[in-house]
Amino acid sequence: MSDDYLPSGWERVKSSPFTRVARNAKRQLYYKQFLTRSPAFKLKAQVRGSRATRARLNAQALLLAGIDAPHSVLWGKLPGGGEYLFTVEVPGESIGQWLRETTAGHDADTLRLRRQLLSELGTFIGRVHATGFIHGDLAPDNILAAKLQDKFRFTLMNNERNSRRTPIPGRLLLRNLIQLNMLSLDEAGRTDRMRFFRAWRRQMRELSPVEAKILAVESYRRALRRLPVQADTAIN
Repeated sequence: MSDDYLPSGWERVKSSPFTRVARNAKRQLYYKQFLTRSPAFKLKAQVRGSRATRARLNAQALLLAGIDAPHSVLWGKLPGGGEYLFTVEVPGESIGQWLRETTAGHDADTLRLRRQLLSELGTFIGRVHATGFIHGDLAPDNILAAKLQDKFRFTLMNNERNSRRTPIPGRLLLRNLIQLNMLSLDEAGRTDRMRFFRAWRRQMRELSPVEAKILAVESYRRALRRLPVQADTAIN
C-alpha cells in the first residue's frame, strides 16, 4: 500500500512516521507496514529480529500467557527492506479515550463505570507485570478496553518493544507506570490513579508496601513533571 493508493475498502489510520497503517472495517483487519529507519536499525534487526517479527512474536507470547493482544494472520517482506503485518481488528477504545469520555459525566452510572474501568485496568496491568511482561510503551492509547457484559476486556497494542523478565527490575516497572500516568489531572485525578494502583498492587505480591508506595508516588510525580504545567498536588 503506497502513500497515494489504497485498495478498495481500506482507509488510512494515523500512525508514527516509521509505519503506515490502514484498516478494512468490513474484513475487520489492520495492515501495518514497518518502514526501514537507518542502516543502524537494519543491523540491530539482524541481532534482535525486525520490528514486524518482534511485534508478532511478542503478541503471541502475551496470548499464550492469557493476555489479550492482536492476532497476526499474515506477514512478509516488502521490496526495499520493509515488512508488513496483517492483524485482526480488536474491539474497544483506548484507555485515554475512555477516560476523556467519562470525565465529563457526573451521573452515578458514569461514575461507577469509570471506577470499574480503573480498578479492572489496575488488575489487568498488575497481571501483565506479575507474569513478567514489560510493555515497550505503556501509554494509555496503547491499551484498548471493550465493555463486554459486566466486565472490561483489555488488549495491549504495539508490542514490538516488549520484553519479559522475572523478576522485573524496579526501574522497568517504574518506566511502565510513568508511561501509563501520562494523563492530565483533568483526565485522571489523584483518586483515579490511586484506585488503579490499589488494584495493581494486589497482583504484585512480591513487592513490599514500601516498594509499592515508592513506585506509586514516583511514577505520579515524574509523569506530571513531563506534562504541561499541572495543578500543584501530590499523593499523600
